[in-house]
Amino acid sequence: MKEAILGFGAMRLPQIDPNDPGTIEMEEFRQMVDYYMEQGFDYFDTSYAYHNERSEDALKKALVERYPRESYRIADKIPTWLLTKESDNEDLVNVMLERLGIDYFDTLLIHNINKAFINLAESAKSFEYIKKAKEEGKAHKIGISYHDKAELLEEVLEKYGDILDVVQIQLNYMDWHDQRIQSKKLHDLCVKYDLEIIVMEPIKGGTLVNVADNVKEQFADYSDKSIADWALRFAASQENVSVVLSGMSNMEQMMENCETFKKLEKITKDDHRFLMKMAREIKKTLAIDCSYCGYCVKECEAGIPIPDLFNLYNSEKLYHLEANFGNYGTIAGSNAPASACTQCRTCIDYCTQQLDIPELLMDVTDLFE
Repeated sequence: MKEAILGFGAMRLPQIDPNDPGTIEMEEFRQMVDYYMEQGFDYFDTSYAYHNERSEDALKKALVERYPRESYRIADKIPTWLLTKESDNEDLVNVMLERLGIDYFDTLLIHNINKAFINLAESAKSFEYIKKAKEEGKAHKIGISYHDKAELLEEVLEKYGDILDVVQIQLNYMDWHDQRIQSKKLHDLCVKYDLEIIVMEPIKGGTLVNVADNVKEQFADYSDKSIADWALRFAASQENVSVVLSGMSNMEQMMENCETFKKLEKITKDDHRFLMKMAREIKKTLAIDCSYCGYCVKECEAGIPIPDLFNLYNSEKLYHLEANFGNYGTIAGSNAPASACTQCRTCIDYCTQQLDIPELLMDVTDLFE
C-alpha cells in the first residue's frame, strides 16, 4: 500500500458565524482548497449531514466547479439514521450526487455504523446497495464509517468484509488503547481483513492540540515538532492507512498539516512509547472525552450546543478561568443551557465517543449554573 496522504475533511470548515455550522466562509474555503491541491493532495471527505447539510454544496462550489473531475477524489456517506426502507439508499445518494455536481463517488461509505444503526443499514439493505453502486460505476470504492467497539466491527467484517474496500475509523494515539474507542483493535481487524483504512479524528477534534501546559512542555523537551505533527504522523505510520483526514478550519492549519505530509516521517518505537505516555498524561487532565464532532447537536430536542458546553467544562476543570463562566452565559443564552436537557437520551446513539451525554450535562449544570 502507498504511503498515507493528508485528506481534507469537510466537517470543520471555516464559518462566518461560529454558532451556525451552515454559514461556511466560502472565500477562505476556496483558498484552502487551492493550497491543498497545489501541494499535490487530492482526497476530500464530506457527508450528507456535515455543516447542516451544506458541506456537499460548498465542496461543489469550491472544488467541483473549479477543477477537472480527474484531478480530485471525493468520499461521501449515506446517512444511516435517515434510512427507513430500501429505496432510501438510492434517493439519498441521488441527492448527494446532485449537491456535489458529480456523477460518481471515488469512495461511498455507509455512515456511522454502530450498534444503534447497523440494524437500520441491514433493514434497508445498504450493504447490498453499495455493492451494486460499485458494480454500476456510481462508486469506485465502497465501505463504512465506523463508530463502535471492535466486537461489532468483527461481526460486520465477517458478514460483509469480502465486498468492502475501505473502513473509516477513529484512530489516534490517545484512543489507541482506550477501552471505549479501541483504535488499535479496530485497526488490527481492518488489517486482518486486508482492508484500506481511512483515519478520522487523528487529532480528536483538537483535543490532542489543546493540551495542558505540562504536556506541552514534555513535547517540547522531546522534539521541536508541533503537537499536531505528532498526532498526524502517529496515524499515518500505522499499517494499511491510506488517508489521514483532518478537519481543517483555517489556512494556518492547512499549511501546517500539508507540511507534515509533504515530508512524512514515520514514528519510531521510541516515539510510540513517548506518545503512549503522553496519552496517559492527557487523559489525567480531560474531564469529558469529547471529540467535538457535533453529531449529537442535530438530534437534541432542546437545542443544547453540547460540544461547546463540554469544551468549556474541560477548560474550566483545567485552567479555572472566570471567562469560562461568562462564555457559558453567552452560549447558553443564545442557544440553550445544559439544564435544558430533557434526559431523552437520543443523543447517545449519535455519540462517536459513546458518552453518557445526559449524565455529563448534569455535571456541566452543577458547575456553571
